[in-house]
Amino acid sequence: MAHVRAGTDLSPLQRSGGGFAMLAVDQREAMRNMFAEHTAEPVTDQDLQDFKVAAARILTPYASAVLVDKQFAFDAVVDQHAVADGCGLIAAADHFESANGELVGRVTIDPQVVPARVKEQGAVALKLLVLWREDEPAGPRVSMVEQFVDLCRNTGLISIIEPVSRGRADRRPSDTEAGVLAAARELGRLGADLYKAEVPLKGQGDQAEIRRRCAEITAAVDSPWVVLSSGVPQDLFPEAVRTAMSEGANGFLAGRAVWASCIGAADVEQQLREAAVQRLQNLAAIVDEQMAART
Repeated sequence: MAHVRAGTDLSPLQRSGGGFAMLAVDQREAMRNMFAEHTAEPVTDQDLQDFKVAAARILTPYASAVLVDKQFAFDAVVDQHAVADGCGLIAAADHFESANGELVGRVTIDPQVVPARVKEQGAVALKLLVLWREDEPAGPRVSMVEQFVDLCRNTGLISIIEPVSRGRADRRPSDTEAGVLAAARELGRLGADLYKAEVPLKGQGDQAEIRRRCAEITAAVDSPWVVLSSGVPQDLFPEAVRTAMSEGANGFLAGRAVWASCIGAADVEQQLREAAVQRLQNLAAIVDEQMAART
């Protein structure tokens, strides 16, 4: 069974059945690169903002919460009232830097994201990405998560951490799949209200092994947890959600599996209204189905 920490009200992020069907539009330079694959023109900050606002406006009626980044779109989403009533607003509190040959190679808590201010703007939660590498010490990761949890508690915001397993900083071979589980054991009991995990094996291969690893995450983490979709083929993500939830996960917080195919379309908003809405509705139905099976 999934864990629930007493005293934390997660209902602002949940569907009526208790599951999480949350949308992510907080991708930054990675999203710019996705756009660049479909055009020879420079992809501007405004291009990214326009897509994020449109995605929020069109998709949040079908999501229990939406995650938005301060750098490109949080203020615009708030100012344009793009988030549907009943959809919780999550602010990304992470600052990304390139390092180790990676677009996002270092992450810190973003000082530009002021918890009290984003709460005034309507946020109910903050999210922090944490990079886990086997050749980097645990101390700085643990300290950052503890600092983040305290920031959220002191402001009355729900804390969401997103540990992501990466290759070694020294580029030597490493087992990043083992890192998914190691990160859960290291960071899953530090007080965060919700844990966002990678799908083991990216949802591909031996389903029994994927289930076993999902069960390990459930055992390691003392809060509810959800899956992200990065790295999982779009057509496999619905089954990945079902599998993870059968072993204790409580839903998803995902972007690419919902809207990535819309980027580069002749009419992006039409594709969001048609293809992305349908995918999000299907995923939400899986969440409801799995939660109902527990009662």
